[in-house]
Amino acid sequence: QVQLVESGGGLVEAGDSLRLSCAASGRFFSTYVMGWFRQAPGKEREFVAFIRWSGGRTYYADSVKGRFTISKDNAKNTVYLQMNSLKPEDTAVYYCAASHQPNPWGIPRLPADFGSWGQGTQVTVSS
Repeated sequence: QVQLVESGGGLVEAGDSLRLSCAASGRFFSTYVMGWFRQAPGKEREFVAFIRWSGGRTYYADSVKGRFTISKDNAKNTVYLQMNSLKPEDTAVYYCAASHQPNPWGIPRLPADFGSWGQGTQVTVSS
């Protein structure tokens, strides 16, 4: 089981940037995919981005492509989400998640595809 702890959320203005961090610990494999999801009040949890732990292949939701960048630091077992040009509609609780994906070409995008979750960090973007 992987334990995940997010940090870095906060209150910013539209157009600002934030970087979220997700520290992973526990039983961890190179076949893991690390993802970021978000959930706004009254809405379903939605996929934001993922990165494969081995190889670093990334995938983004269309809504954040070109503005958000997911990256990782293998030495620190940490995944980051750099969020630029933030919009009020990016306001949500952001969750880090881990998925065991032996298929290197898999594209896990559903919450059910991910078995481990962090507690979430609030991001609020004011207009």
